[in-house]
Amino acid sequence: MEDTFQVQEQQQSTDFKAIFFKLFRYWYLFVLTLFIALLIAFLFNKYTRTVYEVATTVLLKDQAGPQEMIGIGFGFGNRGQNIQNEIGVLSSRSIVFRTVTKIGYEVSYFSEENFITSELYKDSPFFVELDTAFPQPLNVRFDLTILSREHYKLEVKEENVKFYDYSHRKVLDRKPVKIIYDGTINFGKEIVTPYFKFRIVRNSSFDPEKDIKRSFYFQLKDYDALTEEFKGFNISTLNKDASILQIKIKGYNVAKLSDFLNALTKEYIERGLEKKNLASSRTIAFIDHELQGISDSLSSSEDELKTFRENNEIMDLNDETRQVFDKMVELQEQKAALVVQSKFLANLKEYLEKNAALDQLIMPSSMGVNDGALNSLTAELIKAYATRKEMIQYSKEKNPTIKTLDIQIETAKNAVYENIKKAVATNKFTMNDLDERINEILSKMNQLPETQRVLIGIERKYKLTDAIYTYLLQKRSEAQITQASNLPDNEVLDKSRPDAGTPVYPKTSTNYMIALIIGLILPVVFVLGKDYMNDKIVEREDVEKITKIPIIGHIIHSDTMSSLVVMDSPKSSIAESFRSIRTNLQYLLKGQEKQVILLTSDMVSAGKTFCSMNLAAIFAMYGKKTLLMGFDLRKPKIFKDAGLKTDAGISSYLINKSSLEDIIQKSSVENMDIILAGPVPPNPSELIASEKCTELFTRLKEMYDFIIIDTPPIGLVTDAFLLMKFTDANLILVRQNYTHKKVFASIVKDLEQRKLPNLAIMINDVRLGRSSYGYGYGYGYGYGYGYGYGYYSEDRKIEKKSAFKRIFGRS
Repeated sequence: MEDTFQVQEQQQSTDFKAIFFKLFRYWYLFVLTLFIALLIAFLFNKYTRTVYEVATTVLLKDQAGPQEMIGIGFGFGNRGQNIQNEIGVLSSRSIVFRTVTKIGYEVSYFSEENFITSELYKDSPFFVELDTAFPQPLNVRFDLTILSREHYKLEVKEENVKFYDYSHRKVLDRKPVKIIYDGTINFGKEIVTPYFKFRIVRNSSFDPEKDIKRSFYFQLKDYDALTEEFKGFNISTLNKDASILQIKIKGYNVAKLSDFLNALTKEYIERGLEKKNLASSRTIAFIDHELQGISDSLSSSEDELKTFRENNEIMDLNDETRQVFDKMVELQEQKAALVVQSKFLANLKEYLEKNAALDQLIMPSSMGVNDGALNSLTAELIKAYATRKEMIQYSKEKNPTIKTLDIQIETAKNAVYENIKKAVATNKFTMNDLDERINEILSKMNQLPETQRVLIGIERKYKLTDAIYTYLLQKRSEAQITQASNLPDNEVLDKSRPDAGTPVYPKTSTNYMIALIIGLILPVVFVLGKDYMNDKIVEREDVEKITKIPIIGHIIHSDTMSSLVVMDSPKSSIAESFRSIRTNLQYLLKGQEKQVILLTSDMVSAGKTFCSMNLAAIFAMYGKKTLLMGFDLRKPKIFKDAGLKTDAGISSYLINKSSLEDIIQKSSVENMDIILAGPVPPNPSELIASEKCTELFTRLKEMYDFIIIDTPPIGLVTDAFLLMKFTDANLILVRQNYTHKKVFASIVKDLEQRKLPNLAIMINDVRLGRSSYGYGYGYGYGYGYGYGYGYYSEDRKIEKKSAFKRIFGRS
């Protein structure tokens, strides 16, 4: 078990090293990918407009409930606030619209430098004064070039232009037009055309040295577009237990964003204060309306009293009569309050019957109606309706909560209506009682002289009107005091500051980190993915994973057109690689003097003929008598490369049509003869298995030191197997980036099962580029110094002739 574990551990270590060296061979790819990724990140960070984020915080104060709204004064607007409702109010379109109409964002100013468009906002050297009473073109690009301190050039060319009425805040229903304008104008002069009307004025930030000859452009936007542009802010609570809201917004111009947030929170605070003061304002308006009628009556009564006193001699009342009169005045003051309350209740009843805006109800307590049930129900009705009004901004009518509120509102409305009728009845009863008591006093007054009775009647009328007038003035004063003392329900804790703006996009550090990761991961994925998806043999490890058959050497890729490269370029690396194989064969066959060597492959086009010819030539150059046999009787090729006749050959000899002397041909290489395949026979396998073939090899072994046999692919036909009984060494040819792993593995497995002696693998067409480092080092150093491609003089000639091809044409 321990030995097995150690073997597995060694295998894992070997695999890890193989992966490491495989990746290391592509170091240039890592460098290139990292450079490109970091360059893209740099350009993206440099030329992408920076997005900033600014924030502000708002404190939602805890408010009193409805039961605390009923007392004296007009605090009924101070109701409990739901955080979600307030978030809905802050993010509502209405409050954003209110903000953009007041902040002055109708004109946007831009400059373009280094392919980056920047909004200038307050940094613009000029500003546009719009004539808001004149329809202006929307989203039109006005190109402006400052020519001097006094002049500028304005150019416009736009089609399908729509117009906006800023005074009525709406897009005009007008057919789109085409605008073309080009002119030089003085700063401050009004431009009047059929399509636009405004003046352009220099501001304090104008710098002649920097701005003259500089180009700008500006655009006009409507309030609806501005609302949509600035509506995308985010609101959240700082924590779940706090009632502090944080408002964040993102955009390109940090100063503009900051000003918007401050204006938004100001509008929100003012809106809350307006709501609180609304009830007081309505109360004051109601009282002012009543005072107009009472004022006329009071003035008339006062004039009548004055005239009567001037025209008549009035006796002073005695103490008893004065006491009775004072009692009547007291009762009339009580009646005056009841008269005002009754009129208010009648108006309130009529309002409930005719109006749907129930949040504008006036609390009965504000007019001195001290009916606890009525005040409580009215407060609940106002609260329920206001809650519904806020929820409907971000909910639908079918929302169950809305439907529940509708039921509550209707129930509270009916209850308020019934309580108003009861209050009216109670007031009527009280007023009847007061009238009876006043009538009793008047009956006692009848005993007085006529002049005094008339005077008391006039004074009674005057006192009643004066009491009503005084009561209304008192309530009006109370309403004004409440209005003046109202404070906002909420407050801004931290205003938004431009210097506190945070860049959120592009994330410079993150982008460089992503580029670094991608630059490292992509080459790894490419290399390992290429290796995983590739079904061809590429590296030495691919062969070693399939079989334990020894690798006898490798043949370097040749850029020459010669078939006999060892003769044409004897000092090249490829020639040296054949010498290396020749030497290794001596070790494989343990110095055997005469050798029969067979070359085959799994499939066609592996380079058997090329390798056979050059291996035979390298043995001949060694001074040994060598024979090259073309035993591919089905598709012979050697005759084409050697330029020999194919009339007679192995096939004709095996059928006794030719003698041995007739089929042996001399080659251009000294000590090297060739026997071609001859005419293609109908039965190659039978001929190879015949006794005649055995006789042929017996005779040839006596004649030659080395016999090199070129055979058909062992994966297609059995000819090579039949010839292996005559051989001393059998070389399986593998071509880099061509031989299929699965096909090769299947054939090698069959060969291993047959237990054939002296099997060896030879790698052909090895390219010594960076991606072939495994072959360049492993095979070169181990089998003949092929590591130094270009070391030999012949290599330098080839390299000079085909440098472009070798650099750009290799995988």
